[in-house]
Amino acid sequence: MNDGDPTADGPDRGDPAPDVTFRDRERLVRTPAHGVALDCLAAGIAAARPDRLIPGAASVRDGILRIEGAETGRGVGSADGVGEYDLDDYDRVLLIGAGKASAEVAAALAGVFEDGDYGIAEGVVVTEDPETGPSTPGVEILPGDHPVPSDAGVESARRALDLAERAGADDLVIVAVTGGGSALLAAPADPISPDDLRDLTEALLACGASIDEINAVRKHCSAVKGGRLARAAAPATVATLAVSDVIGDPLDVIASGPTVPDPSTYGEALAVLDRYDLDVPDSVRERLSAGAAGDLAETPTAGDPAFDRTRAFVVGNGRTALDAAADAAAERGYEPLTLAAGVRGEARAAGTAHAAIAEECAVRGSPVEPPAVLLSGGETTVTLGGADGTGGPNAEFAASAGLALAEGPLGEREGAAGDGGEADPRIVVAAADTDGIDGPTDAAGGIADATTLDPDAARDALDRHDAYPLLDEADALLRTGPTGTNVNDLRAVVVEAADGE
Repeated sequence: MNDGDPTADGPDRGDPAPDVTFRDRERLVRTPAHGVALDCLAAGIAAARPDRLIPGAASVRDGILRIEGAETGRGVGSADGVGEYDLDDYDRVLLIGAGKASAEVAAALAGVFEDGDYGIAEGVVVTEDPETGPSTPGVEILPGDHPVPSDAGVESARRALDLAERAGADDLVIVAVTGGGSALLAAPADPISPDDLRDLTEALLACGASIDEINAVRKHCSAVKGGRLARAAAPATVATLAVSDVIGDPLDVIASGPTVPDPSTYGEALAVLDRYDLDVPDSVRERLSAGAAGDLAETPTAGDPAFDRTRAFVVGNGRTALDAAADAAAERGYEPLTLAAGVRGEARAAGTAHAAIAEECAVRGSPVEPPAVLLSGGETTVTLGGADGTGGPNAEFAASAGLALAEGPLGEREGAAGDGGEADPRIVVAAADTDGIDGPTDAAGGIADATTLDPDAARDALDRHDAYPLLDEADALLRTGPTGTNVNDLRAVVVEAADGE
């Protein structure tokens, strides 16, 4: 086990990513293991920022725009893809973006073009808070809302759609989508009004439907989702760069697939309303019923002419963050092990499971010998039921793991591994949403060990889904502010070797 002053030179080497900082870091870093956990999270988040991703995925040399990424789709798996575009063949380069990090992608792309002595002629980007993000010459950065669309957001999305419709056959349209893009690029199709779209969105988010079911409905009530943005831009050439916040990176799910084929149908969307007995505005049911009857054109599917000149690339995802976090762990002398990139399900159960794996590592050296860092990504959820507590999935994950550690073999009990029955803090669990916003709070997540929480208070808080005040009182909330990226959750579980090992 590393010992000594946690703020001294040694295993805690300070923040490896100066642009991703944890507020009150000195107070959070109670042991060297706490510092390593934060270093791994910071490195992972920083690696997934567009200012790091885009220069590695896109370049302009001798007038050729080169894009490298993964091309993913339903039934075709994932393959590395390279797209090359001779910029001298196009009249204009246009940019359309949507998502929490789309302004950052736009700025990074503008830098790539400027380095190659080219420019973006015109652009429209819809993001959550234009005032806090970067600006890009020639590109309008417009406001939207997440997760429920606003009137301003609908108008912004229509501006983006208008730009796509004005694209000519000799234009290159670059589309940048990131997490949150589905809610932010919200242009309802006739006869649905913005108010009706809001009511529909709230009903879908509350009913317990899967993301595929939600997207089937949203795509068929939208003028841009489900490949319709590509249809609007045709016959222009379209290149999509996606920073994925979806497990498995299916391009038809990321931002509801505005530029890729849609496998869902009006009939499937209508079935979702019936399956969950949703009370939706009449305009929604009218549109879906008309589409299911064949009176409206379906969303474009594979083979549609809308996609004759389109390609889409995933240029960053949760694996990007995990790989960087693993590198940070190795640089600090810890053996990294990625458990899974797609952890999902209830946050409380996932926290307990991660704690159990860490205990096995600490006590038996399995699945890896300590000192080690166990890593995972994905997206857990919190089902509130009738509870009205405060907190997000990452805070609940950290609180659950802290409780499990306190009650486990390293916790404070007779015969525990610690001296004199005291809890042993050599396992530290940290979890954060990579966008810096964990649920409806100002925190990114939380950090805990076996000594952080009172077990009775933790059980009560978890039962009420009230992890935020629990961790806040324990000085265990992680706060970064908006990070400029969004690639799901990132978790680092540091397991120190026992004293003398």
